[in-house]
Amino acid sequence: MKTKKMNCEEARSIGIFETLIKMGHIPTRKSEREAWFLSPLRSETEASFKVSFKLNRWYDFGIGKGGNVIDLVCLILNCSVAEALTYLSDGIPVSNSSLNRQIGSSGIEPANKVLKILPIEHKILKKYLHTRNIPLEIAKIYCKEIQYKCNGRNFFALGLQNYLGGWELRNLYFKTSTPPKSYSYLNQGNEHIIVLEGMFDLLSLAVLAPEEVDYSDLLILNSLSFLPEVLEILNHYSIVTLYLDRDSAGIKATEYVLRTVHHCKDGSSLFKGHKDVNEKLVHGTHDRKFKPLKTTTG
Repeated sequence: MKTKKMNCEEARSIGIFETLIKMGHIPTRKSEREAWFLSPLRSETEASFKVSFKLNRWYDFGIGKGGNVIDLVCLILNCSVAEALTYLSDGIPVSNSSLNRQIGSSGIEPANKVLKILPIEHKILKKYLHTRNIPLEIAKIYCKEIQYKCNGRNFFALGLQNYLGGWELRNLYFKTSTPPKSYSYLNQGNEHIIVLEGMFDLLSLAVLAPEEVDYSDLLILNSLSFLPEVLEILNHYSIVTLYLDRDSAGIKATEYVLRTVHHCKDGSSLFKGHKDVNEKLVHGTHDRKFKPLKTTTG
């Protein structure tokens, strides 16, 4: 039975900290007064997103914007206030000090527990892929349908498994993950490796440049915070191609890797004029015909 949708006044009493935890965002540091996160609104490597427990307000210093929990959900999910209220009605607890005391300065793992790992069949997930211009045949090569539980409720999402066995989860309404959080690494023994930021960058590149993806190893960061950790991997390859986002954080990360790793090149000209690979796929034009890729990745 669905929870009755709350009004704005009720929704504003929901804790921003708890909402971010449910969405899979883990604080980098926390005190009794505040918590700091890597921004859920953009990519960054140093936390500049602050949550005040006393005010139950957030502020992103990188973009100079802040607000209440409704504002935040609207921005993260790119949805209307009505849609945000529907999301917030779905069992997120009101902010309370007992939960804050349980979460120390090192943070906690999100309460997402995998129930089933299936081939992608749910019609809503197929619709979601269609809105992002991803053929189902491509998504099935790299992703699974993940049924999982969060705060006593069951959900489903597209899942990309990471290097440590956790899952990056995406559906039409939100993005989250299961612990442990890490990068995804598809090692097929090639001399060339492609580096991307997220799941849909991978799926989109497989549409736009199938031959390159088919004959390369693949590393999906899932967060730019893992970049220092993967540099040693990149140094083992003859050619490294970066397809990182063309926002401020992605450009800085690209410049850093180009300075640090030999035989590295920036491939972002593929989506020139667009923020990332999927934006190019959805809003740009390309003359490559889709062809199924080999399925040796499992």
